[in-house]
Amino acid sequence: MLTTVRDVQIPLLAALLLGACASKGWRAVQTRSIVAAMDATGLFPLRLGRPMMVAMCVTELGLGLGLIATAGRAGAGGAGLLATVVRVGAALFFLLAVAVLNETRQRRPQAGCGCFGDLSETPIGWRTIARAGVLCAAAAVTIRLPPLRMPSSASTAALWLAIAAFELALIAFLSPELGEVLVRLGYSEPCELRRLPVGQTLTALHSSSQWRRYAGQVSTSAPADVWREGCWRFVVYPGSARGRPVDIVFAVYLQARRRPPVRVAVLDADTDEVLGRAELARLGLSTRL
Repeated sequence: MLTTVRDVQIPLLAALLLGACASKGWRAVQTRSIVAAMDATGLFPLRLGRPMMVAMCVTELGLGLGLIATAGRAGAGGAGLLATVVRVGAALFFLLAVAVLNETRQRRPQAGCGCFGDLSETPIGWRTIARAGVLCAAAAVTIRLPPLRMPSSASTAALWLAIAAFELALIAFLSPELGEVLVRLGYSEPCELRRLPVGQTLTALHSSSQWRRYAGQVSTSAPADVWREGCWRFVVYPGSARGRPVDIVFAVYLQARRRPPVRVAVLDADTDEVLGRAELARLGLSTRL
């Protein structure tokens, strides 16, 4: 039983370390700033944010890959010097995390740990510190562990899964990030608050059937006016229909889909009156609005 518990720790620790590194890296890619990815932590002064962020990500990546590479016989298992160094390093990493988190909680009570990028903005509490302690203990029990092997029977595999599920549940309970993830999964931003660039709206418009239907009457490559009202962005192009100046107004629904709904209205350029179906048919324009 104890051996099985120890065996499960290697893949769990590796997954958590690589996941933490990936979340920070994804945040840096999104913001195009390593320092911005570190903003949620408040663990270090601004001038140390970049080097500490890089060092933390490199350490997590190296330890995660190292745990995987030294888990089997190819890495000489727990009896090998490299495996021992990696596992001791993982234990010391989480032990240092306990100390840093506790110190930060006392000095900066409103700071988040930044363990998983912008998901870790919740102020550090006892759960975050306890999680680091649990992971430190998990890393410690892997030291001198023999090479990992696949479960020899169905009952052993079931025991592995049960232990892994229990430990994951414990880590989830100790992770304030879980609440943030659930909020983000269940939250749908109102269309009135969506921020979509004008360029994305124009790209969606130019790929729509409504644009192809009226493109022949559009007389300029750039819109004459663009504005937003609620969930719709309106784009106005000057045009001409059988010599009559008109304004073609496209209304594009604001959503991230490749083909959002698009509506069209044609106005007389002089009077700003919306042309009806009969008038559009007389001018040779489509009446399918």
